[in-house]
Amino acid sequence: MIRLFVGLALPAAIGVPLAALGAGLPGARWVERRNLHVTLRFVGDVDETVGHELHQSLAAVRAPAFDLALEGFGTFGSRSPNALWAGVERAPGLMHLQAKVESAAVRAGLEPERRRYQPHVTLARLKDTPIARLQAFIAAHSPYRAGPFPVEGFVLFRSHLGRGGAEYEAVAEYGLG
Repeated sequence: MIRLFVGLALPAAIGVPLAALGAGLPGARWVERRNLHVTLRFVGDVDETVGHELHQSLAAVRAPAFDLALEGFGTFGSRSPNALWAGVERAPGLMHLQAKVESAAVRAGLEPERRRYQPHVTLARLKDTPIARLQAFIAAHSPYRAGPFPVEGFVLFRSHLGRGGAEYEAVAEYGLG
């Protein structure tokens, strides 16, 4: 079994400043700079045959390149936040690409995603982070905006889970244009 997802890698000009935020928040486990990304479709654990079918289906995706910007911070988990994220604008090009990737995943035999797509960059996983400290962190770094930056391709990533968290490996890259 392999663990896969489809996403957008962030350029260094965007990722480096985001990674530099990683301090001063108790209970936060920050995502390493090299692992920052925008998820287009989480796949999960699949056998290698399904992974190959997904690769073939993604290779057939045709979509134009587009510009994207990040804006604002938020959290997942309303009562007990478990993740801190940077928001990603819902640019028409992003939404078009995400729909194409979702269609490719279904053509490859995956179940359709039932959750509404919420583009974001996960910055940190949270455990027992005091809500007041989290709110103060978000307020201290607001308003936040980065970009726009060009998106000229997307990536099929493999996730390797380990003691220190996940490491992501680019399995295949697909151009836009």
